[in-house]
Amino acid sequence: MDPIELTRALCRIDSTTGHETSVAAHLADLLDGAGWQVTRQPVQHGRFNVYAHRGAPALVFSTHLDTVPPFLPLHEDESHLYGRGVCDAKGIAAAMVAAAARLADAGERRIGLLFVVGEENGSDGATAAGSLAPKGHILVNGEPTENRLTVGQKGSLRVDLSATGRAAHSAYPAEGRSAIEPLLDTLDAIRRLPLPTDPVLGPSTMNIGLIQGGVAPNVIPPHASAQILFRTVEPTGPLKAAVRACARPGVTVDAAVELPFVKGALAPAGWETTTVSYASDLGLLSAWGEGFQLGPGTIKVAHTDDERIAKRELLDGVDLYVRLAQDLLAREDA
Repeated sequence: MDPIELTRALCRIDSTTGHETSVAAHLADLLDGAGWQVTRQPVQHGRFNVYAHRGAPALVFSTHLDTVPPFLPLHEDESHLYGRGVCDAKGIAAAMVAAAARLADAGERRIGLLFVVGEENGSDGATAAGSLAPKGHILVNGEPTENRLTVGQKGSLRVDLSATGRAAHSAYPAEGRSAIEPLLDTLDAIRRLPLPTDPVLGPSTMNIGLIQGGVAPNVIPPHASAQILFRTVEPTGPLKAAVRACARPGVTVDAAVELPFVKGALAPAGWETTTVSYASDLGLLSAWGEGFQLGPGTIKVAHTDDERIAKRELLDGVDLYVRLAQDLLAREDA
């Protein structure tokens, strides 16, 4: 199984979130032809997760098949592959398939492969995967970690703010009620909130990523909205309560989109570990056992027009997946 050629094949298929069916079918057919027992788990709108195993798995490799838009065609030079998904995360999927094939050739049949849809927008695939069986005891999630083993990640909490006012001619402001002003006051109060720090994951952070509102400069704005993303390091109940307490009259708060933080996995001997500040499906896959994260590529070029991965790093990723599986399974046996 050539991981570079498989990466090429997967990245030639547009699989931006919501359009993963073709790439999932390609991978499912490949695994089925290689002798895996393959489940195509329906998710939504014809999309499906791919779950493959050769027996009851002890360890499952998992990553996502969807990408952020726009689709960027594959191209390459002598050292790198370029295009949407080469590092986030189709190259990782290819490395996992190659590692699982190598382990199977060596007689290891306790490996599963789980490829989910929707990670880049809502994680509906990871949520659906909770009903799959049989599950393993260890899960290795694939994200571009520069081939460093991560034992923790920050969570994320998206907060949507919506403000309503009453339109009026700006020459007569008393006739209207601005939606933008209470929204700005709410954002200012939220910016002043103290955010927690964890000794393993580091500080929680906040980004005001989107602000919209108003009709024209000569109209009192009747509506306004904003979206905030927190990177979280502890349970979010107190943070949600504090954000809601900042809301000024006319402003509503919705904090329904969340990925949990993860920490506490125990790395096998001989592995250097780190943590990451981004969130992934790992926090939604806790039913699959102790969770680790590892993958070739860097998150710093994911989601960009220059997404790329070094071919050497992709091949090294296969070796690391094999080594990690062997070390974790040996510890399981012991």
